[in-house]
Amino acid sequence: MKMKLFQTVCRQLRSSKGFSVELAALVAFSTSPYSCGRKKKVNPYEEVDQEKYSNLVQSVLSSRGVAHTPGSVEEGALLCGPVSKHKPPKQGENRRVPQNWFPIFNPERSDKPNASDPSVPLKIPLQRSVIPSVTRVLQQTMTKQQVFWLERWKQRMILELGEDGFKEYNSNIFLQGKRFHEALESILSPQETLKERDENLLKSGYIESVQHILKDVSGVRALESAVQHETLNYIGLLDCVAEYQGKLCVIDWKTSEKPKPFIQSTFDNPLQVVAYMGAMNHDTNYSFQVQCGLIVVAYKDGSPAHPHFMDAELCSQYWAKWLLRLEEYTEKKKNQNIQKPE
Repeated sequence: MKMKLFQTVCRQLRSSKGFSVELAALVAFSTSPYSCGRKKKVNPYEEVDQEKYSNLVQSVLSSRGVAHTPGSVEEGALLCGPVSKHKPPKQGENRRVPQNWFPIFNPERSDKPNASDPSVPLKIPLQRSVIPSVTRVLQQTMTKQQVFWLERWKQRMILELGEDGFKEYNSNIFLQGKRFHEALESILSPQETLKERDENLLKSGYIESVQHILKDVSGVRALESAVQHETLNYIGLLDCVAEYQGKLCVIDWKTSEKPKPFIQSTFDNPLQVVAYMGAMNHDTNYSFQVQCGLIVVAYKDGSPAHPHFMDAELCSQYWAKWLLRLEEYTEKKKNQNIQKPE
């Protein structure tokens, strides 16, 4: 009907003066979702440069056979969010805020060294206590999704390795981390404080991985040293306090079997760093304060480690999240005590 109307209008215009209308082939025009003539079906993928995207397709297909761990894309997205830059919160978005706010930085302290500061890095031993540690707080306040994916990963590992094999795997991971920290302590300690340097520790792939990071580390203030926040009531054992590229940082050394080029893929490590930082800044055993953090992820194969620097603003953001986790832990413990029979 519409086509007949269109043809009628065209005839009238053609008969009018000053107009010249040529009708195109009817097949090329349609005013309805149905074609008036036969049209060749166009495959939308024929115009895609297949050579250009062949590498991407291969990578997607090959990823199906990779064993899943908490660091995989599927589980990692739930554990720590997608691997992308932080997006600002939307207007009007509800954001939880800590009920009992306490500052991460101490206005009465400076990050500059005092003349009275010891030349040897502080190494305060961690005392056994009923006070919860940073690690315990984070472990007991994981989300249900985090617990689910970690348990799923554990069951998959047990299926592959068996119960004894999985225990041995965990023991080896712990031992590797312990030796890595011992080697770093050996490297970062002044020569006169070392009784004996174990050269075997220094030949590991993890140490090779952090060589380019160590070149920018200087002015070590503390190594494997305990901190305690008396007001917020928690303790921890930090890895290192030193200058990185001229800025004093709480440094946390981590090992990984998978690349972690983004800070989001380090799970709760940023919360761990700011928890140590906030405690140290208010701990009377320390005369200085720190306003920056650094997470270094080292790799067993010796490939360059990924450094994740946290400035004062980013540390403040993670500090608010740590306070929420601490409040959640305190509330859980309170409820557990209430439910206990007398």
